[in-house]
Amino acid sequence: MSKMSITPKGLKLLLAGLLVMVAGYILMMGGGSSDPQVFNYEMFNFRRLVLAPVVIIAGIVIEVVAIMGLPRDRKEDGK
Repeated sequence: MSKMSITPKGLKLLLAGLLVMVAGYILMMGGGSSDPQVFNYEMFNFRRLVLAPVVIIAGIVIEVVAIMGLPRDRKEDGK
């Protein structure tokens, strides 16, 4: 019987990281204008320039931890 390389906790972290990244992309949406002759300053607000990229990077970090993290209950071979 072979063990899966990803644990249930790791799978939950993968899904959480995906949700965090989707939330970051949702935060980045909007700010456009229906009239191309009118400039909309709303696209340069804090939410789109700072908050959304930080949330996306946090999701990527969660993904890396979920993939690279070793489970604490794993025993080393030969001991």
